[in-house]
Amino acid sequence: MSGPLFGIVPAGQPLITDPTSNPSPASFLYALPTTKPFSHIVVFLLPAVALPDNSAAAIYLTTAREAAASPTPNFRFLGAIGPGKESAMFKVGGSGAEADGGGFMIGISVEPADGVGQRLQELAANKANAPASNSSGSTTTSTAVLAQRIIQNAFNFLASFSGTAGPGGVEVVPLRAFEDWWRKFESRVRSDPSFLEKQAD
Repeated sequence: MSGPLFGIVPAGQPLITDPTSNPSPASFLYALPTTKPFSHIVVFLLPAVALPDNSAAAIYLTTAREAAASPTPNFRFLGAIGPGKESAMFKVGGSGAEADGGGFMIGISVEPADGVGQRLQELAANKANAPASNSSGSTTTSTAVLAQRIIQNAFNFLASFSGTAGPGGVEVVPLRAFEDWWRKFESRVRSDPSFLEKQAD
């Protein structure tokens, strides 16, 4: 395998195709930039690149500091790409740099497809079990609470538009007011998807 094989795009950053180092013919290390924060990366096979038969590219994550300090750094398995799934998006953390300022390293290793498939199954099983272990800690906002906050947000906005109409003075809200709320709500969700989770109870 010669020439660049993989492309990496940290969210909002330029494409990376050249590895920082090449520890073996089938393994590649890429230093991710620390100039701007990001939380996700996309990894993909470059056009016209084909992996060897019955192989897949396993994707790993470590800190740049650990990679520099240890000949055998502790890599965390993120997932894989290969025939039939030539690209994937991965969450790497809250920002492009760890708290120590060292940044992240992505490792890509071309490995037998059977072994990579088994690791993918283990990763999926671990993710499926993770919410159950966190549920008592209430680290995430429940769907019911989020629904209540959306309704409260709408009620607070629309209350100022209420008026009366018809016999007996039935209370009504103009449809346009709801459309205005929906447009503003969508805009806020786009700019800060977690604003409802951060809202005080």
